[in-house]
Amino acid sequence: MTRIPIILDGDPGHDDAIAWVLANASPELDIKAVTTCCGNQTIEKTTYNTQRICTLIGLHVPTAKGRSCPLVSAPIIAPTVHGESGLDGPALPEPDFDLVPMTAVELIAKTLQESDEPVTLVPTGPLTNIAAFLIAHPELKSKVKQISLMGGGVQFGNWTPAAEFNILVDPEAAKIVFESGIPIIMAGLDVTEKALIKPYDFERIRALNNPVAKVVAEWLDFFYQFHTQLGYEGAPVHDAVAVAALIHPEIMDMRDLYVQVETEGDFCKGATVADFLGVTGKAPNAKVIMGIDRDAFADLLVEAAKYYNGEVAK
Repeated sequence: MTRIPIILDGDPGHDDAIAWVLANASPELDIKAVTTCCGNQTIEKTTYNTQRICTLIGLHVPTAKGRSCPLVSAPIIAPTVHGESGLDGPALPEPDFDLVPMTAVELIAKTLQESDEPVTLVPTGPLTNIAAFLIAHPELKSKVKQISLMGGGVQFGNWTPAAEFNILVDPEAAKIVFESGIPIIMAGLDVTEKALIKPYDFERIRALNNPVAKVVAEWLDFFYQFHTQLGYEGAPVHDAVAVAALIHPEIMDMRDLYVQVETEGDFCKGATVADFLGVTGKAPNAKVIMGIDRDAFADLLVEAAKYYNGEVAK
């Protein structure tokens, strides 16, 4: 099997954490590096959470801290969703490795330079690091095979009526990424709001009784507490869809669309606007995921949790 080389970039976050559990368990993926961004919490907290997650799942690859703020805007954090720590819930191990002495952009560039084949970027937070990399290293753009991202929504938002959180935090960065010409797979709210992991799925994972599975079940418990107040029947594990799209695209419905990012406005800042009718005359720049086989997605996460039976986090 030819494994897909990837770089994980995120602001974990319960759903980022579960996405990384899935990526690390997938034999189809070869994780080359991990980079952190500010988003759901400050860069200090998301970086610390990243180190603890990687320690838990036994993922020891070069890991670097990203920028402390978006390209232009002030940071926005989401303690009401993920807690004051950015990853409230079960206790996690302290980091057992150090960050590399370089920035996220430098690590992305180094990883691409050293790779024999193009690398897929998998950002599940604001797109700050990805855009900063593209600005700093345009000569390496051809080394990026594609970007499978969680962000946006072509039908609705979740932080404002028009904007999804990851895009709203750094719309200027998102605009740069969507206009880069690099192939994009977009796991936005259109699909991730359907990617519900339900309480009986929590119990399937918990019953595996390995150290990682128990933590994943408790992450889901915590994440669901927030969403049940909003009437959800499960926890929408948004970020894991961006990983699943690389290994099991057959369980998803994708549509080729031209997507623009709005960077200004009182009501629509951060909106991802899709041209459904072709009125712009522009070629599609993203594969927008619109649907998912929920049961198959849940099974995928359960199978990923089985990977950790007795292997790590003892």
